[in-house]
Amino acid sequence: MNKLNLYVLILFSVFNTALSQQNPVIKNLVTVKNIDLFDHERSRSVPIAIYKSAVDSTIKNQQLIIFSHGYYENKKNSNMKYSYLTNFLASKGYFVVSIQHELPTDNLIPTTGIPQIVRRPFWERGAETILFAINKLKKSTPELDFNHINVIGHSNGADMTALFAQKYPSKAYKIITLDNRRMALPKRKNPKIYSLRSSDQPADEGVLPTVKEQNKYGITIVKLPYTIHNNMDDRGSDTEHDEIVNYISTFLKD
Repeated sequence: MNKLNLYVLILFSVFNTALSQQNPVIKNLVTVKNIDLFDHERSRSVPIAIYKSAVDSTIKNQQLIIFSHGYYENKKNSNMKYSYLTNFLASKGYFVVSIQHELPTDNLIPTTGIPQIVRRPFWERGAETILFAINKLKKSTPELDFNHINVIGHSNGADMTALFAQKYPSKAYKIITLDNRRMALPKRKNPKIYSLRSSDQPADEGVLPTVKEQNKYGITIVKLPYTIHNNMDDRGSDTEHDEIVNYISTFLKD
């Protein structure tokens, strides 16, 4: 999709999306179910929240979205902190699974040292958890469209998402990162890669592909003029949320 068409599509959807975002009725269109999965190979609990349409329970070829949250110092229910986005996507017919990546018993992520080295084990664990969740869903909900899996993440969860696409490129159809700042985006055409960048926090050197590489691999990078990094979750304003939702909706339809 070229930049002009992308811009037109976003403008076209702004009004309807903004109305949907501000309408509290949207929560009544979605059901949320919390489930504790267990990975026997790693002896690890994997809590997930499933968001799906409460209006239409028989969506054919329903696409799956796996969402990975940012880092909240191992607090419970961190995967519930993006309800503006997960509720909206579920109301549009997607089967949304938000994974709780860190557990209260896990070690805290290091705040010193080279992030690409000291945080890599945490991203590795996250990528394996995403794969585990997909495999469990294939057994529990085989009617989903597993040929078009969309993997989305914010901040530390976006770093996991980028690593997942690097390690398992055939498992995802599209990945959308919200400010992965440490883990480099893979340079490849498949899966299709999109990234939203905050207005205030830059990525580390080498994390984002060059313009030449973006054109070569069809990677879409968009800097958000109104949204800061820490407001990409439920703390953000309606303006920030609408900006994110509009772009993600466009990426998913691309």
